Amino acid sequence: MIASLTGPVLHLGAASAVIEAGGIGYEVLLTPAHALELRHGAEATLVTELVVREDAQLLYGFRGFDERDVFRQLTSISGVGPKSALGVLSQLDPDELARAVEHDDEAAFKRVPGVGPKTAKLIILQLKGKLRPTGAATTSDGPAPATPAMHADVVEALVGLGTPAKQATAAVEAALERLGGEVDDVPALLRAALRELGGRR
Repeated sequence: MIASLTGPVLHLGAASAVIEAGGIGYEVLLTPAHALELRHGAEATLVTELVVREDAQLLYGFRGFDERDVFRQLTSISGVGPKSALGVLSQLDPDELARAVEHDDEAAFKRVPGVGPKTAKLIILQLKGKLRPTGAATTSDGPAPATPAMHADVVEALVGLGTPAKQATAAVEAALERLGGEVDDVPALLRAALRELGGRR
């Protein structure tokens, strides 16, 4: 079992990265926000989960063991595969997911691709009492005015995911307007922009 990887980033995709470890390049599937945090040529450490299928062996990467553990809990639910589990984590961090489950907030899952109302109810039912918010979000410095660089990074990430540039720019601007021009960080802005795009479909 490959539990973690540390090494330089050889290649970055919109939702993946190739990490060199021990002379071998490992392709790792990530959330778009996580991929955006990495830099080509810089060293990165990823907690990983290897998913073996009949036709492929797929390696999923996470910022920490809390995300990996949530991924495992999600994929243990019937009807929730690795792709859907990563989709949940792309829209909801572990704290947000814990709060959604705790408060029976099915609406929190509306923007998650591949997760409909029935699956959302099942996730809430199966994870009830198993997740606890860490409170990490309350220790941050709080939202700050978004910079042009943050705006450009998120637009670039959305274009990498296949969104037309004009639509990506509009989604980021709409997200910033909804957030009052302030945001915690780039991943938070990306999640907000993805929610805007989801609402237009």
